[in-house]
Amino acid sequence: MAVFPIHTLPDPVLKQKAKRVRTIDRSIKKLIRDMIETLHSEPGRVGLAAPQIGVPLRVIVIGLPEEEDIAIINPEIVRRRGERLLDEGCLSVPGYFGQIKRAETVTIKGRDQNGKEIRIKADGLLAQALEHEIDHLNGVLYLDHLESMDQLRKIEPEETQL
Repeated sequence: MAVFPIHTLPDPVLKQKAKRVRTIDRSIKKLIRDMIETLHSEPGRVGLAAPQIGVPLRVIVIGLPEEEDIAIINPEIVRRRGERLLDEGCLSVPGYFGQIKRAETVTIKGRDQNGKEIRIKADGLLAQALEHEIDHLNGVLYLDHLESMDQLRKIEPEETQL
């Protein structure tokens, strides 16, 4: 297993749409293990999308405190409900937070690392993390949801980032 550096703006991989995973083989399972290790390598990290480590594939991992890690291959949001205003940061845009709108609940579908189809209905931090990481797979950063860059605020290093 390996810990990979996080790609940050202006790296073009962050603005590209990631490719679907066609076959879940050993290389994809290793990618997931490496992503989880990278995610947990620094405190405060909640989620990671493969493009953030320079791999343009549709794979995300989520690691919430006191919860089992989740890996999702080819995730898609199938339903959003409600709306809430949240402060959001990103490993790929270090040092800043911005206030954006996210759904109150999301339902996603995808596959686990064994190829089994999964569906997750989430609210709270998990819903936010799923939306945020799936945005990465579509080449969208939370900055793209801001009305103005004036809405960004500088943060302290210990604040949680998605």
